[in-house]
Amino acid sequence: MNVTVYLRLRHRIQVKPNEKITINKLATVIGDPQLKEQIENLEIHQVQKHDKSIIVIDAIQIIQKIYTLNDEIEIQTLGPTQTVVEVVYKKKDVSKVLLVLVWLLLFVGSGMAIMNFHEDVSMQKVHIRLYKIITGEVNKKPLLFQIPYSIGLGLGMILFFNHVFRKRINEEPSPLEVEVFNYQMDLDKYVSMNENKESMEKIDEH
Repeated sequence: MNVTVYLRLRHRIQVKPNEKITINKLATVIGDPQLKEQIENLEIHQVQKHDKSIIVIDAIQIIQKIYTLNDEIEIQTLGPTQTVVEVVYKKKDVSKVLLVLVWLLLFVGSGMAIMNFHEDVSMQKVHIRLYKIITGEVNKKPLLFQIPYSIGLGLGMILFFNHVFRKRINEEPSPLEVEVFNYQMDLDKYVSMNENKESMEKIDEH
């Protein structure tokens, strides 16, 4: 009698070096409770040094492994057909001197970018002209506009990035987070196509 098992692969997981990758880490399994436990404990891959930092596990590999347990199982796959496995190695401690240098570089670079932008669009002349239009007087340093504008520029960046230091203002993702997410998705697609042996077939050279 055939038994149906539903399998939904996770898009991406993280593992430690030399860790055994079992099906319960790669996918959500739904089916007969006793059979489900047996399937979830099946080992698909053992992380080794030559795997480096990225491994791609294909649904075919999991299905083949399940059939070694029982070839009468009917498997229904849902969702992604591959799981990207990231091997997380121990991070080295960051030098405080290097951290300060990078922070200064970013601070000075962003400041220069803002100043160059304002110089290109002649922001000071715009403020002077606005001050003259509203008050009828010429003021070379219209602080009435420059101070609120500077404060608004900082507040605008906080609202744009949706963060005050590490605290999120609301649940909506910032444009930067969306771009990072899109980059990660494109990277995972690239890795899936180039690292997955099941999706590639090369001509043997004789």
